[in-house]
Amino acid sequence: MRPHVQPRFQWRPFLLNKEMPAEGIDRTAYLIRKFGSEARVRRVYGAIAETGQSLDIDFAFERIHRTPNSVNSHRLVKIAACEAREDIVVERLFKEFFLHGSDIGSRDILLKIAADCGLDIHSVQRCLDSDEYINFVYDENIRSHRMGVNGVPAFVFNQRMVIAGAQEPQVLARMLDAAEMSCRQA
Repeated sequence: MRPHVQPRFQWRPFLLNKEMPAEGIDRTAYLIRKFGSEARVRRVYGAIAETGQSLDIDFAFERIHRTPNSVNSHRLVKIAACEAREDIVVERLFKEFFLHGSDIGSRDILLKIAADCGLDIHSVQRCLDSDEYINFVYDENIRSHRMGVNGVPAFVFNQRMVIAGAQEPQVLARMLDAAEMSCRQA
């Protein structure tokens, strides 16, 4: 809708559950606590699944048994960004979690994703065995909250304009227009 605009996309960490235990938690218990009842969970995820179907995405929420701690997933994306491979890694993380129900907090799953995406597995292992990028994930999470991000997806334009939630293309096009205008005024 805006062919003259060449946006630069950058994946940023955002923790939906900052206090998530390292091993994650049972998915059903987590969702009931978050949404209040199984009926509400079914409504929310039913609507998401329906939207996904309209886009040929077959969400398999029933395969997800644990809500993972995503800190290491974010660290893997950071590692991938150093090799300009973050888009492929993020796509694979989404597929593994939402289509296959994989525990993307699991070190073994993350190492398989890294290998499948062409990352140096030994470098990834060394990073995940260390504290490297942990502070980065938490610092970026704080930064996102300060910018007004309170959920995902969220889009940040020019480091200061934020819009959250799944948006229609027209809304994103208007945000691009506003971002372009603010660049000209700066």
